[in-house]
Amino acid sequence: MGLFRNYVNQTRKPEGFLGKMMIKGMNSGHAKMADWGLKHLKTVVPEEIVDIGCGGGRNAGELLKKYPEARVTAVDYSPLSVEQAAEYNKNAVAAGRCVVKQQDVSVLELDAGKYGLATAFETIYFWPELEKCFAEVARVLKPGGYFMIVNESDGLDAASQKFVKIVEGMKIYTTEQIESTLKNAGFSKVKTDRHRNKPWITVLAKK
Repeated sequence: MGLFRNYVNQTRKPEGFLGKMMIKGMNSGHAKMADWGLKHLKTVVPEEIVDIGCGGGRNAGELLKKYPEARVTAVDYSPLSVEQAAEYNKNAVAAGRCVVKQQDVSVLELDAGKYGLATAFETIYFWPELEKCFAEVARVLKPGGYFMIVNESDGLDAASQKFVKIVEGMKIYTTEQIESTLKNAGFSKVKTDRHRNKPWITVLAKK
Protein backbone atom coordinates (compact mmCIF):
# COMPACT_ATOMS: atom_id res chain seq x y z
CA MET A 1 0.00 0.00 0.00
CA GLY A 2 1.44 3.39 -1.01
CA LEU A 3 1.99 6.12 1.55
CA PHE A 4 -0.95 8.23 0.35
CA ARG A 5 -3.32 5.27 0.30
CA ASN A 6 -2.10 4.23 3.75
CA TYR A 7 -2.63 7.77 5.04
CA VAL A 8 -6.16 8.24 3.72
CA ASN A 9 -7.12 4.83 5.09
CA GLN A 10 -6.47 6.28 8.53
CA THR A 11 -9.83 8.05 8.23
CA ARG A 12 -11.56 4.79 9.16
CA LYS A 13 -9.65 3.89 12.32
CA PRO A 14 -6.63 6.10 13.03
CA GLU A 15 -3.60 4.26 14.38
CA GLY A 16 0.07 5.06 14.99
CA PHE A 17 2.00 8.04 13.64
CA LEU A 18 -0.07 8.43 10.47
CA GLY A 19 -3.21 8.17 12.56
CA LYS A 20 -2.08 11.07 14.76
CA MET A 21 -1.41 13.12 11.64
CA MET A 22 -4.86 12.25 10.29
CA ILE A 23 -6.61 13.20 13.54
CA LYS A 24 -4.85 16.55 13.66
CA GLY A 25 -5.74 17.15 10.02
CA MET A 26 -9.39 16.25 10.58
CA ASN A 27 -9.71 18.61 13.54
CA SER A 28 -8.55 21.55 11.43
CA GLY A 29 -9.61 20.49 7.94
CA HIS A 30 -13.22 19.75 8.81
CA ALA A 31 -13.73 22.72 11.14
CA LYS A 32 -15.58 24.99 8.70
CA MET A 33 -17.89 22.17 7.61
CA ALA A 34 -18.60 21.17 11.20
CA ASP A 35 -19.32 24.76 12.24
CA TRP A 36 -21.71 25.13 9.31
CA GLY A 37 -23.50 22.01 10.51
CA LEU A 38 -23.71 23.26 14.09
CA LYS A 39 -25.58 26.36 12.91
CA HIS A 40 -28.56 24.10 12.19
CA LEU A 41 -29.09 23.48 15.91
CA LYS A 42 -31.15 26.63 16.39
CA THR A 43 -33.90 25.33 18.67
CA VAL A 44 -32.24 22.26 20.18
CA VAL A 45 -31.22 22.75 23.84
CA PRO A 46 -30.00 19.38 25.19
CA GLU A 47 -28.71 18.58 28.66
CA GLU A 48 -26.92 15.41 27.54
CA ILE A 49 -25.14 15.08 24.18
CA VAL A 50 -23.35 12.17 22.56
CA ASP A 51 -20.87 12.81 19.73
CA ILE A 52 -20.40 9.55 17.84
CA GLY A 53 -17.18 9.01 15.89
CA CYS A 54 -15.62 11.92 17.76
CA GLY A 55 -12.20 11.68 16.10
CA GLY A 56 -9.80 14.17 17.65
CA GLY A 57 -12.46 15.74 19.82
CA ARG A 58 -12.69 19.17 18.23
CA ASN A 59 -16.43 18.96 17.55
CA ALA A 60 -17.14 17.68 21.05
CA GLY A 61 -15.31 20.78 22.24
CA GLU A 62 -17.48 23.02 20.08
CA LEU A 63 -20.61 21.37 21.46
CA LEU A 64 -19.35 22.07 24.98
CA LYS A 65 -18.95 25.74 24.03
CA LYS A 66 -22.34 25.95 22.32
CA TYR A 67 -24.11 24.35 25.27
CA PRO A 68 -22.28 25.49 28.42
CA GLU A 69 -24.81 23.80 30.70
CA ALA A 70 -24.71 20.45 28.89
CA ARG A 71 -22.59 17.34 29.34
CA VAL A 72 -20.97 15.68 26.33
CA THR A 73 -20.13 12.01 25.90
CA ALA A 74 -17.68 11.56 23.03
CA VAL A 75 -17.24 8.06 21.60
CA ASP A 76 -15.06 6.56 18.91
CA TYR A 77 -14.07 3.11 17.63
CA SER A 78 -10.37 4.05 17.54
CA PRO A 79 -8.40 3.91 20.83
CA LEU A 80 -6.07 6.58 19.42
CA SER A 81 -9.00 8.89 18.69
CA VAL A 82 -10.31 8.37 22.22
CA GLU A 83 -6.88 9.28 23.60
CA GLN A 84 -6.59 12.38 21.44
CA ALA A 85 -10.17 13.54 22.07
CA ALA A 86 -9.68 13.21 25.83
CA GLU A 87 -6.50 15.28 25.62
CA TYR A 88 -8.18 17.92 23.43
CA ASN A 89 -11.00 18.29 25.97
CA LYS A 90 -8.96 17.63 29.10
CA ASN A 91 -10.29 20.66 30.99
CA ALA A 92 -13.91 19.66 30.38
CA VAL A 93 -13.08 16.06 31.29
CA ALA A 94 -11.50 17.24 34.55
CA ALA A 95 -14.55 19.40 35.26
CA GLY A 96 -16.90 16.45 34.76
CA ARG A 97 -18.59 17.95 31.70
CA CYS A 98 -17.07 15.56 29.15
CA VAL A 99 -16.52 11.81 29.07
CA VAL A 100 -14.62 10.10 26.24
CA LYS A 101 -15.16 6.38 25.64
CA GLN A 102 -14.17 3.72 23.14
CA GLN A 103 -17.43 2.45 21.64
CA ASP A 104 -18.79 0.59 18.63
CA VAL A 105 -21.73 2.49 17.13
CA SER A 106 -23.46 -0.74 16.16
CA VAL A 107 -23.65 -1.78 19.84
CA LEU A 108 -23.49 1.37 21.95
CA GLU A 109 -22.86 0.72 25.62
CA LEU A 110 -24.87 3.77 26.62
CA ASP A 111 -28.10 4.20 28.57
CA ALA A 112 -31.31 4.14 26.57
CA GLY A 113 -33.30 7.35 26.39
CA LYS A 114 -30.57 9.48 27.97
CA TYR A 115 -29.49 11.96 25.32
CA GLY A 116 -31.27 14.98 23.90
CA LEU A 117 -28.84 15.27 21.00
CA ALA A 118 -26.59 12.88 19.09
CA THR A 119 -24.12 14.10 16.48
CA ALA A 120 -22.08 12.38 13.78
CA PHE A 121 -19.58 14.48 11.83
CA GLU A 122 -17.89 12.88 8.80
CA THR A 123 -18.26 9.36 10.17
CA ILE A 124 -21.30 7.44 8.89
CA TYR A 125 -19.27 6.47 5.80
CA PHE A 126 -17.73 3.74 7.95
CA TRP A 127 -20.71 2.57 9.99
CA PRO A 128 -21.53 -1.12 9.40
CA GLU A 129 -25.18 -2.00 8.73
CA LEU A 130 -26.29 1.63 8.64
CA GLU A 131 -29.90 1.02 9.66
CA LYS A 132 -28.81 -0.97 12.71
CA CYS A 133 -26.43 1.83 13.72
CA PHE A 134 -29.13 4.46 13.27
CA ALA A 135 -31.47 2.33 15.41
CA GLU A 136 -28.80 2.28 18.13
CA VAL A 137 -28.64 6.08 18.02
CA ALA A 138 -32.43 6.22 18.28
CA ARG A 139 -32.31 3.90 21.28
CA VAL A 140 -30.04 6.16 23.32
CA LEU A 141 -31.97 9.32 22.44
CA LYS A 142 -34.82 10.69 24.53
CA PRO A 143 -38.27 10.81 22.91
CA GLY A 144 -38.19 14.00 20.89
CA GLY A 145 -34.38 13.99 20.82
CA TYR A 146 -32.41 14.91 17.72
CA PHE A 147 -29.73 13.19 15.66
CA MET A 148 -27.59 15.45 13.46
CA ILE A 149 -25.41 14.06 10.66
CA VAL A 150 -22.93 16.37 8.93
CA ASN A 151 -21.11 15.06 5.85
CA GLU A 152 -18.63 16.65 3.50
CA SER A 153 -20.14 14.68 0.62
CA ASP A 154 -23.70 14.46 -0.66
CA GLY A 155 -22.90 11.11 -2.25
CA LEU A 156 -22.78 12.55 -5.74
CA ASP A 157 -19.62 14.66 -5.94
CA ALA A 158 -16.82 13.20 -8.04
CA ALA A 159 -14.01 14.07 -5.62
CA SER A 160 -15.44 11.96 -2.82
CA GLN A 161 -16.16 9.04 -5.12
CA LYS A 162 -12.41 8.75 -5.73
CA PHE A 163 -11.82 8.10 -2.02
CA VAL A 164 -14.40 5.31 -1.96
CA LYS A 165 -12.15 3.38 -4.34
CA ILE A 166 -9.08 3.61 -2.12
CA VAL A 167 -10.38 3.75 1.47
CA GLU A 168 -11.28 0.32 2.82
CA GLY A 169 -14.85 -0.04 4.11
CA MET A 170 -15.94 3.44 3.01
CA LYS A 171 -19.39 4.07 1.56
CA ILE A 172 -20.87 7.45 0.71
CA TYR A 173 -24.64 7.87 0.92
CA THR A 174 -26.98 10.21 -0.89
CA THR A 175 -29.38 12.33 1.13
CA GLU A 176 -32.25 10.14 -0.06
CA GLN A 177 -30.53 7.02 1.22
CA ILE A 178 -29.78 8.63 4.58
CA GLU A 179 -33.32 9.93 5.00
CA SER A 180 -35.00 6.63 4.18
CA THR A 181 -32.64 4.67 6.44
CA LEU A 182 -33.28 7.06 9.33
CA LYS A 183 -37.04 6.63 8.97
CA ASN A 184 -36.68 2.84 8.82
CA ALA A 185 -34.61 3.05 12.02
CA GLY A 186 -37.37 4.81 13.94
CA PHE A 187 -36.93 8.52 13.35
CA SER A 188 -40.15 10.41 12.74
CA LYS A 189 -39.05 13.64 11.06
CA VAL A 190 -36.00 14.14 8.86
CA LYS A 191 -34.83 17.40 7.32
CA THR A 192 -31.83 17.86 5.03
CA ASP A 193 -29.95 21.01 4.08
CA ARG A 194 -27.28 21.32 1.39
CA HIS A 195 -24.57 23.95 1.39
CA ARG A 196 -25.12 26.48 -1.36
CA ASN A 197 -21.60 26.16 -2.82
CA LYS A 198 -20.23 22.83 -1.64
CA PRO A 199 -21.43 19.20 -1.53
CA TRP A 200 -21.77 19.46 2.26
CA ILE A 201 -24.99 18.20 3.84
CA THR A 202 -26.60 18.43 7.26
CA VAL A 203 -29.34 15.97 8.14
CA LEU A 204 -31.40 16.60 11.27
CA ALA A 205 -33.65 13.76 12.42
CA LYS A 206 -36.11 13.77 15.32
CA LYS A 207 -36.92 10.67 17.31
